[in-house]
Amino acid sequence: MTPFVGEILGTMILIIFGGGVVANVNLKDSKAQGGGWIVVALGWGLGVTMAVYAAGQVSGAHINPAVTLGLAAVGDFPWSQVPGYITAQMIGAFLGACIVYFHFLPHFRKEEDKALKLAVFSTDPAIPHTFSNFLSEFIGTAMLLIGLLAIGSNDFTEGLNPFIVGFLIVAIGLSLGGTTGYAINPARDLGPRIAHFFLPIPGKGDSNWRYSWIPVLGPIFGGVYGAIFYKAVTESNYSMEFWFSTLFVTVFLFGLYHAGEKVEDSIQSGAKVRN
Repeated sequence: MTPFVGEILGTMILIIFGGGVVANVNLKDSKAQGGGWIVVALGWGLGVTMAVYAAGQVSGAHINPAVTLGLAAVGDFPWSQVPGYITAQMIGAFLGACIVYFHFLPHFRKEEDKALKLAVFSTDPAIPHTFSNFLSEFIGTAMLLIGLLAIGSNDFTEGLNPFIVGFLIVAIGLSLGGTTGYAINPARDLGPRIAHFFLPIPGKGDSNWRYSWIPVLGPIFGGVYGAIFYKAVTESNYSMEFWFSTLFVTVFLFGLYHAGEKVEDSIQSGAKVRN
């Protein structure tokens, strides 16, 4: 098995278990319906664990473009392999979402809530707010990369690392995930969202493309900066790359805050006019 196939397989497994637990907990007449957030967080964490076991020895089981880009940014992964890894991750995420759909097909037919159907495939914010939603994804993914690099710097009993990585995902979900559903992975959100758009899901509604850029760019920015930050702090090497990225992130977030506030104000003004 090549690294390309390994990333497809690993990401597909991630989405089968992750999207599957969301469908299990939310869709009408599932025996697990109403299982709650803890079940969802555990499902995603165990899904990551199984994905890392499946692909770890072959590709390193990045299963996440933010991880691939973050590792490349600090020199732990060759840039030449980045496009192939991200392509494989997107394919795997799309295939995994399709498998989840067919597995839960009778429940999709019975479920009337369009938002719950979309939630099986992709994330959306609990409270829509451009800056806060982006920042949530940024922080969650920064913590993911910091956690992964910290785990990699420790020695564990052989075969235990995937469980530790899974616990990291559970921790992020339980502590930080309630704001946006913690995509923390562009492929995890965009691949299934594309599947939602193309699949013949009964009464599915739109795929919420207006929000879709946040769970893509938020994790990318957060993952790259989290990796750079961890390397700078742990190696006491505050290079120009660190200071430039810190300045860039600060300016970008500042600009996004003000732009987001204007967007929110215009939306609220439009709503008042319609009412």
